[in-house]
Amino acid sequence: MLTTRPVAAVLAGALCLVTAACGTSPSPMAEAAGANAPGYPVSIENCGQTTTYSKAPSRVVVMNGASVAEVSSLLALGLGDRIVANGQSYGMSEVPGRAKAIKALPTGDIQLNDAYDIPREAMLGLSPDLVLSTTSYGFDAKNGFATRDDLKAVSANSYISPQGCDQDTSRMTVADSYQLLRDLGRIFHVSDRAEKLIAASQKKTSGVSAAVKGEKAPNVMVVFSNMSMGGNDFSSVAANGIWNDVLAKAGGANAFSAASTTSFADLSKEKVAAEPVDALVVISYNDPNPAAYARKLLKEFPQWPAAKNKRYTVLSDSIYLGPSNDLAVDRIARMLHPDAF
Repeated sequence: MLTTRPVAAVLAGALCLVTAACGTSPSPMAEAAGANAPGYPVSIENCGQTTTYSKAPSRVVVMNGASVAEVSSLLALGLGDRIVANGQSYGMSEVPGRAKAIKALPTGDIQLNDAYDIPREAMLGLSPDLVLSTTSYGFDAKNGFATRDDLKAVSANSYISPQGCDQDTSRMTVADSYQLLRDLGRIFHVSDRAEKLIAASQKKTSGVSAAVKGEKAPNVMVVFSNMSMGGNDFSSVAANGIWNDVLAKAGGANAFSAASTTSFADLSKEKVAAEPVDALVVISYNDPNPAAYARKLLKEFPQWPAAKNKRYTVLSDSIYLGPSNDLAVDRIARMLHPDAF
């Protein structure tokens, strides 16, 4: 999940990925009667507001937010058929079939604003009953978006993903991915599915962590492929956030975690060159060839241990907030500690 807003303005099984086959539709009788469906009402405390659901939402809008956490979680829970407009996509995924499933979702044919997201009037015209946003930015009137109160006035609930209330995701961990699944599980009355996904992810992650326990943690640079977010040569270096938790579970450490107190560091070439980077993780955000960028970096910094060992991997959605962090943990651990597997 990217949270630096200028980027969004510039850049245009356990898992059920079939968008229509896996969801359970709300009871037509309950809808007709206007009564609470079985298992409802459900109330969720979310960023200072309490939202109450009398039935499972059936007209869900997923805002862009430079994320795929929300749409991927809905698909993982078998709820793709509830989405009437999705603004999220990275163009690739570690989960087979997910990128294709996301691409097949309706977009609502919306004219997006300068932040590549859904403006207020277009949002209200979609007649949603639930709107998901990665951070509170997506409900800020000064950005041209429908506010949570605007949505409430037309009987639509709203939800901000974990750690998104103050738009500071530097404290985000894998536990927040599980919280997102749990909250959606409660909202849609599919908590059993959510808990199965969480349990499977925890089991796989724990197994990987156990395999690399006691190994020396290599210094890892996590950087976004061909992305400019600041004034220096390397302005898209991950510093703090969920990737650090993923790295720790995989037996690694972020080489640049001390370079910034925020989620991203904006670094000079000299600063990057001075760090003994043992391994490289390149994250693709709609870049069709992140591996080429990784090889370019290794060639640019031949003094790195990573360059000497040609040690790198590329990831997309699994290292962000979302339902597939266990895949990133496994991929990185096998790169860092191949002899442990």
